[in-house]
Amino acid sequence: MTDHTTRRNFLKMGAAGASVLPFLRAMPAAAQGSDTLVVVNGQTVNSLDLHRTGTNRASYQVSVNCYDRLVSFGTKDVPSGGLSYDYETIVPELAESWSTSDDGLTITFKIKPAATFWDGSKVTADDVKWSFDRAVSVGGFPTVQMKAGGLERPDQFTAVDAETFTVTLDRPSKLALPDLAVPVPFIINSAVAKANATTDDPWAMEYLHTTPAGSGAYKVLRWTPGEQLVYERNDDWAGGPMPAIKRVVVREVPSPATRRALIERGDVQVSFDIPDKDAAELADKLTVYSTPVENCINCVCLNTNFEPFQDANVRKALAYAMPYEAIFEASAYKRGAPLWGGEAEITDTAWPRKTQYATDLDMARAYMAKSGFPDGFEVPLSISTDLAWMEPAALLIQESLGKIGITAEIDKIPGANWRTAALVEKRLDLHLDNFGGWLNTPDYYFFWAYQHGHLFNSSNYLNPEVEDLVNATLHMQMDDPEYAPKIKRMFEIVLEDLPRIPLYQPALNVAVNGAEGYEFWFHRQLDVRPLAAG
Repeated sequence: MTDHTTRRNFLKMGAAGASVLPFLRAMPAAAQGSDTLVVVNGQTVNSLDLHRTGTNRASYQVSVNCYDRLVSFGTKDVPSGGLSYDYETIVPELAESWSTSDDGLTITFKIKPAATFWDGSKVTADDVKWSFDRAVSVGGFPTVQMKAGGLERPDQFTAVDAETFTVTLDRPSKLALPDLAVPVPFIINSAVAKANATTDDPWAMEYLHTTPAGSGAYKVLRWTPGEQLVYERNDDWAGGPMPAIKRVVVREVPSPATRRALIERGDVQVSFDIPDKDAAELADKLTVYSTPVENCINCVCLNTNFEPFQDANVRKALAYAMPYEAIFEASAYKRGAPLWGGEAEITDTAWPRKTQYATDLDMARAYMAKSGFPDGFEVPLSISTDLAWMEPAALLIQESLGKIGITAEIDKIPGANWRTAALVEKRLDLHLDNFGGWLNTPDYYFFWAYQHGHLFNSSNYLNPEVEDLVNATLHMQMDDPEYAPKIKRMFEIVLEDLPRIPLYQPALNVAVNGAEGYEFWFHRQLDVRPLAAG
């Protein structure tokens, strides 16, 4: 047996203020006291249950802050300043230790004896099993995410006793343990959930949609959809060092200009996921963390259900028509990394990577001329109103496509509806997308974005060879001699097929004014647990 027992190197945080303030909708942050921190975010939280169909990415923060997982990732310094999660280091959360069998097929976890849910009941292995059973059974995003780590069926999970839980894999997988540290396998108070389940809703999806039942560092004090989410500290949290802040108010402020004014004046202490333009302009005035998002690409998606995009020449025409440099300037303010103008020959497994395409309207027109649509066509170009980078990019793309005979009317979809339209229903013919793979390997990105039927394959792309290559590499160790050749072949295929046209690798920008301890996470949501007034 190989034993893995580690301890997280957490930030040292000051004690929170002693006063308890009532819920206040509009009081400036500076007036609320050191025990309350105010965050503004432009995105809408549409559910408190990550497992629910259609739950959007902004809602993942509830899983992070209100629920525990068995394990988490460690913390490391970012060369450019600030902190980041550390993918290479797995640390305890609800599990105090774990061990892996010599054949790599069984992982045994010991649960912290002091861990309790918010209602005071003990967290047991039965709760872990029920929560894992739920994640692999409800379908959609959570079930596919669990599958990425080889976690597919309830019979793989066993509650040996109250404090011992085992996972049995069908095959050893490099992703199994890291997959338990992502937001999906959160531990639910199964007694509360079962008490609110019904025959038609055995997993209590309706109840947990509005009423979390966890053991995490924060409870949801109040949720007003479309306005704000208020967290209150769980003073009995056993998952890590006690957070410094007693109460965190996350306000939804759609206007970037308003969010900027609030953080500049000090009316709020954190402005999360700010536009690149604001990040560039505020960097000389405030502390701005701008972290490249690993395994993440901003791209143009071509839905293969749309007849013109079934034509390879049309897809190539679009790739050469993209105004890459102008998009990188207008949408990203050159923050992040360009993903165009690279070599056609693939010699390594780096991902994201520069493609062999660059702006060339003559080449784009030539491909259109030999396509089945030489006179062009009309297609909606769909964007989310929640994602600031999309509109300037869409305007530039609209103009450029017009030069090769394609009329693209911009279709603005509210952020709360975007995930359903783009990812669940997969009904958008031409759209912008932003996907980052949580587990930092290229095969994991391909598992989500290029395998047919998976959530982030919003292009409805299907290539049998890619399917086989992803299945072969997903659990394979990266030092396996077969790994690199298979990954390179995957790159070759999708950059020829072009269901997704990469634009650039984005950065996540966060401005702080009166707070410290911010840590970047791959899920691109705010972990409020390490924050402190500063």
